[in-house]
Amino acid sequence: MTNALRFPAADPTAAVVFFAAELALEADPDDVYRDMLAGNTSGYVLVETRSPEAFAQGRIPGAINLPYRDLPEQLDLDANLVYICYCESFQCNAATKGALALSQRGYRVKRLAGGITAWREAGYPVESDASVLAGVSEVACHC
Repeated sequence: MTNALRFPAADPTAAVVFFAAELALEADPDDVYRDMLAGNTSGYVLVETRSPEAFAQGRIPGAINLPYRDLPEQLDLDANLVYICYCESFQCNAATKGALALSQRGYRVKRLAGGITAWREAGYPVESDASVLAGVSEVACHC
């Protein structure tokens, strides 16, 4: 038996349920960027869940900063929107923690696959606060 098939593949019905649920909880950086290019980002907001310092050094254009560590119990967010949380990368779980906190407060959420690292690696634009960049090294995570 091969290693790849040591555990049998799921029944197609189970696979549909699993993969549909995964897509309901995750957004692809390419899809988000295509929306930006088309000028069609209505319905969702990008949420940077890292620290304010990391947000100042580099963020996806249009994102808001809601550090997961500092989320208050009451938020004044539009309950009709989906909040797409992102952090540094697949190795960081600040986006997961932020998405959990927002969903616990009743908001609909997704997580951006790969975080800002995947975004940058795809060559997509990043904005920053120019005054913060002077003489500061790259923030690795600052979650």
